[in-house]
Formats: sequence, C-alpha cells, structure tokens
Amino acid sequence: MTGLLVFREQLKKFYGRYEVYITPLSKFALALVTLLVINGSIGYMSELKSFAVVLVLALMCSFLPMNFIVLIAALVTLGHLYSFSMECAIVALALFLLLFILYLRFSPRDTLIILLTPICFVLKIPYVIPIAAGLVCTPFSVVSVAGGVIVYYTLNYMDVSASVLSAFDEDGSLEKFRYVIDGLLGNKAMLVTLVAFTATLLAVYVIRRLSVDYAWTIAMITGALLDILILLFGDLMYNTNLSILGLIFGSLVAVAIAKILEFFVFNVDYSRTEHVQFEDDEYYYYVKAVPKNTVAAPQKRVKTIRVPEKAVRQQKRD
Repeated sequence: MTGLLVFREQLKKFYGRYEVYITPLSKFALALVTLLVINGSIGYMSELKSFAVVLVLALMCSFLPMNFIVLIAALVTLGHLYSFSMECAIVALALFLLLFILYLRFSPRDTLIILLTPICFVLKIPYVIPIAAGLVCTPFSVVSVAGGVIVYYTLNYMDVSASVLSAFDEDGSLEKFRYVIDGLLGNKAMLVTLVAFTATLLAVYVIRRLSVDYAWTIAMITGALLDILILLFGDLMYNTNLSILGLIFGSLVAVAIAKILEFFVFNVDYSRTEHVQFEDDEYYYYVKAVPKNTVAAPQKRVKTIRVPEKAVRQQKRD
C-alpha cells in the first residue's frame, strides 16, 4: 500500500511540474478519440473521415477550452448526418440545441462526462459513468449523463435505420421525420437506461456523502446493484435485448474503475478515525475526523564526495 501511495504522490508531483504540457495532450487525445468514434459510427461524409482533417480538429481542440470539443463533435456529427439525410440532421440539430441549453444551464463543467458517455457505450462499459459521476460530481451531472446517453442512442438508431431511411422516396421528407422521431421517442432501451443511470448517480451521490465508514465503497456497490436491477427489470418489461453477461461484466469493471478513482480522489484511513466534541456560546459540535492516507514521496539526494587535495597529489606521485 505504501508503494501505491508513493506512486500517487509522485504522479501528482509530475503532473504539477508538467501541467502545461499534459493538459493540451489530454485534450488532444480526448478530441481524437471522440472524432474517431464518431467517424467509425456514422462516417457518411468522406471529407470529415480524412485523418488529416481529424488531426487538425484535434490539434485545434488541444489549445481551446474543453467545451469546444463538445461543439466540434456536434458539428462533425451534424455534417455526417446531413451527408446521409437532411431530415436526420435537422432532428439531431434540434436535439443538440436542447441538450446544449440544459448542459450550459446546469452542468457546464461536465465536459468529460458528456464526451466519455458515448465512448464508454462503444467500449461496452457504460455503467462506470453514473457511478463515477455520483462519486466526484453533483446531482446536476444527471443532465450531462442523460445527454450522453441520448446522443449515443440517437446516433445508434440512425445508423441502424440507415437502410430503411434510404428506402424512402425523395419527396418523403415528412415520412422520414415521423419515422425518426417516433423511433427515438419509442426507444425503450434508451428510456430504461436513462432511468437506471439517473437513479444510480443520485443513489451513489447520496450514500457517498454519508458520515459512515467506507461510504464510497458502499455507494459504488449499491449503485452498481441498483443499476443492474433497474436494467434487468426494464429488459423484462420492455424486452430491450439487454446482454445479461455484458451487464454483469460491465458492472464489475465499473466498480473496479470506481475503486481506482477513489484511490486518487478520496483515499482515507478509517482505522485512525477520531470523534471530537466541543462547544461555543450557541452550539454543540460533534465532529468526525477521518485522516487521509498520505506519504511523502522520497526525495533523491545527490551526495558529493570531495577528495582532499593532499590525497590527490599523493596519488599522482604514486
């Protein structure tokens, strides 16, 4: 355990020293992965699929605020959808505008959540998002998680329905609009996932704020179980074609990632908990103090050994 704590402190020290380089590289990597996922899912416009274009856009994002990545991802998505179907692009634009308004109003700092949610769906580990958001964010992060879920299912539905949409006549714009909107509103899997992720995030947030020992561990396990129960119940009710094995495996991975997150964000030693009681003129105070697990990173010391000049001259004579 001491070795891990030393590694954490060294990592923090390394980040503090090279933050000016690490931050742009992190933005570049996030933007690059996001754009590659979009191109791999709905790559209808060949110009936007060009790696040179993707690289230039990712480089632009590395020197601009994080929210700019969300804007670029939305514009690239709209470009692909417009190349495929103007009706799909219009529906997506209206949806994005609504999500942007809610996102900027309630959770403008949750850029990572709204970007990582669709990526985690592609990686088959989406269940980590509500647990992690409940541990380190606020209840308003529900908006960002819900936005990421809606974006993923919208793009997935349009990709799956591409052959059906292509079969409509050129003059059948109204039928296309109706088909896309009805499909989105009637997407039971999306609705069940929204309910499950919202309930999980709120439950994790409430439990991890309790003043009980191992609150974070209890919160992440409870959240994972609640998520599994709601998704299984939704699959039973609406036949959402849920992979039970994938759900269980993904939830285990989510808890493991949440434990890693806890180690870096909230690592405490409950064995040294102290309860303090004091008072002033108006109140009695009962305080529970839990010390953090910290250890000083070893400092490298270079010791210079000076050889006496007399010994050096004697060695030269010999």
